[in-house]
Amino acid sequence: MSVSYKRIGSFKNPQALKEHLGELGLELPMDENILSAAQGSPLAQPCQVGSFTVGNRWCIHPMEGWDGTTDGKPTDYTYRRWERFGISGAKLIWGGEAFAVQPDGRANPNQLYYRPENVPYMRKLYQTLVDAHQKRFGRTDDLLVGLQLTHSGRFCRPHDKKKLEPRIVYHHPVLDKKFNIQPDDDSVVLTDDEIRSLIANYIVAAKMAQEIGFKFVDVKHCHGYLGHEFLSAYTRPGPYGGSFENRTRFLREICEGIRRECPGLMIGVRLSMFDRPPYHPDPTQGSGDKLGPGIPDEHKHALPYSGFGCDRQDPLQPDLTETVQLLKLMRDELKIELVNFSAGSPYYNPHIQRPAFFPPSDGYQPPEDPAVGCVRQIEFARRLKEAVPGLPMVGSAYTYFQEFVPNIGQAVVRNEWIDFIGLGRMVLSYPDLPADCIEAGQFRQPKLICRTFSDCTTAPRNGILSGCYPLDDFYKDSAEFEQLKEAKKALRERLKVINQG
Repeated sequence: MSVSYKRIGSFKNPQALKEHLGELGLELPMDENILSAAQGSPLAQPCQVGSFTVGNRWCIHPMEGWDGTTDGKPTDYTYRRWERFGISGAKLIWGGEAFAVQPDGRANPNQLYYRPENVPYMRKLYQTLVDAHQKRFGRTDDLLVGLQLTHSGRFCRPHDKKKLEPRIVYHHPVLDKKFNIQPDDDSVVLTDDEIRSLIANYIVAAKMAQEIGFKFVDVKHCHGYLGHEFLSAYTRPGPYGGSFENRTRFLREICEGIRRECPGLMIGVRLSMFDRPPYHPDPTQGSGDKLGPGIPDEHKHALPYSGFGCDRQDPLQPDLTETVQLLKLMRDELKIELVNFSAGSPYYNPHIQRPAFFPPSDGYQPPEDPAVGCVRQIEFARRLKEAVPGLPMVGSAYTYFQEFVPNIGQAVVRNEWIDFIGLGRMVLSYPDLPADCIEAGQFRQPKLICRTFSDCTTAPRNGILSGCYPLDDFYKDSAEFEQLKEAKKALRERLKVINQG
């Protein structure tokens, strides 16, 4: 199977990209030129978040490198990444990376996590970012830095990178099967008492964040992790499942505790706007050393489907009704200061969550032009901002547009589709992109633009540190790059055998 989608790099100018989107039945606002701050770029304008004035409209998404110590401390790799966040020029740093509130909630054995002994190291990590920003830009009074608090739930791997040790909110007939959870094994289901203990740990971690200097914490509700799973716990009995009130109790009780124990600390939520069932490679379409395009797992037996933000009778179709309801709860009752949108999960439908021309080496080929997935997220964020005004919002799925990110970002911010343009993978390869756009209105280092090669995902899936191996010389010259090449080579050979069979 050969992917025939056009690469973004093949379009010579914004008009050519607009015409391509038109051929796909899509439309995005897009400026002809990149504007600097001196030229009045919308991305250089301040934005009010709670009582804080953020200096511009660029945001860096949380990105962990699977490179902490096994007892939850940062390493030189971690410090380097956060330093690069600091020099990026973005004035909103969303969470830095996922920080587990307790050790069994880690998604990998090298994830940062809370324990009292780690507090000085987290303080140093925070200060590394702030000092780098101060040195590069001369001020930090308009820099808003948060910490993302998480429990990985169904995707916990606290002791072995290859061994899931799940803790789930409820048994999901489709996801349980996909991730080898026995439907009668209730030992993996969190009890109400365990949930209350976990909530207390979120509050302890939030207190640590505030004492260090973070100005907000993100109570993570995206990508199939534990917070996100609560939102779809329709079948769980008791106070944390069933009704909308119960399914949002986890979030509400964490927020109430943070407000009580951490006055002045702002709260953000990274949220998957909608979900879909899992996908898998079409076994009839693989060829050579590539898997086939993604197709949905069988899910008709699981209707009404337990998924947040999708039609429960037809979960391949989004339904934002409860997403709007949740955002209104955040704005009106919980007084959440800011929201960061994503969609789906990297574990079971990555083309929905993070569209890429080149999927991870063990992933399925994109079942749709990746531009479709990007526009879907941008358009749905627009609808949500229109439905729930007055709540600052960060958008995702921009990196795939590569050299046209600022052209699109300027236009959607000017048109009030979104408040902040979020970048993830792009900053691993090209951390200075926001600063270059704001200062010069151009890419000073165009060779560093992320082309979505997905090695930053392939590496950790093979137990290797995450980083931009194709474009960042720091990783390209590392021993880990050789390990990655060997892992990819071995996988290609296995796929050839599978596809020949």
